[in-house]
Amino acid sequence: MGRHPLPDEGTFRGRLKTIYDELVRLLRQYRPDTVAVEDLFFAVNAKSALKLGQTRGVVLLAAANENKPIGEYSPLEVKQSVAGYGRAAKEQVQGMVVRLLALEKPPQPLDASDALAIAICHIHTANTQSRQRA
Repeated sequence: MGRHPLPDEGTFRGRLKTIYDELVRLLRQYRPDTVAVEDLFFAVNAKSALKLGQTRGVVLLAAANENKPIGEYSPLEVKQSVAGYGRAAKEQVQGMVVRLLALEKPPQPLDASDALAIAICHIHTANTQSRQRA
């Protein structure tokens, strides 16, 4: 029997469903304690910002449906936490991610470095909050 494509396959809706399904699969497979995401930022292109917001919503929904606590950080907070400067360039953040994680080579693409930077920011924030409660 041949594979029958879903009605939304190849559309933005279909891609959102794929993101949701894959994220749920990964959350169930790796069972992280928490999920960290970047807050929305103001973008020049409204259409791109809307799509990013919808994608982010799917990520938040997947985490919530899997009962995972969610940490949300602005790009400024992430850059400040990792590079020590809230207006650091992506390449500077990437360089610090390499140093902090003792990586042999920079993660590619730059979005991979951003994801690791968000995780590092979340760890720093959680450690600070833990010390403040103690």
